[in-house]
Amino acid sequence: MVSTLENKDLLNEMVTNRGEKLLDLTKGKPVLLVFLRHFGCTFCREALSDIASKRAEIEAGGVRIVFVHMAENELAERYFTRYELEGVDHVADPSCRFYKAFGLTKGTFTQLFGLQTWIRGFNAGVVEGHGIGQQLGDGFQMPGVFVISNGEVKESYIHRLASDRPDYFQLAKCCTID
Repeated sequence: MVSTLENKDLLNEMVTNRGEKLLDLTKGKPVLLVFLRHFGCTFCREALSDIASKRAEIEAGGVRIVFVHMAENELAERYFTRYELEGVDHVADPSCRFYKAFGLTKGTFTQLFGLQTWIRGFNAGVVEGHGIGQQLGDGFQMPGVFVISNGEVKESYIHRLASDRPDYFQLAKCCTID
């Protein structure tokens, strides 16, 4: 993970689809910063569905949701709309520079293709209907989630496996505004 000073500099470089600096967004209210896998990934689609189902509760707690993805903004908008996340803020990072700066690594064979990941992938892709799509970004990039308030990381979830399924609402509760 980057140090606080580097983190604030980095947050100042991260600009959303609306032209807002991420650092500025974290000063107004806490931000749930979700680094996604590529949009063709079953687990990325599952994450979008999970967050969409909790979006109202997360935002009611005063937490703003911002996604980081590896696609062009136009493609990302289509996926956000498909998963009923219209109007959500997002940052395009096709080079994975921000992923790396936040300590998110490339996955190992086991993290990406191990038995547990295959089992969860079948459940998410087939049973839950998230499907499997073409690779739309770095297929080895691991995801992660950070809750940031006033430029400081208050909570984080670093995926151990590509198939991990964090509780986004619980993570956001660390900084809920009452």
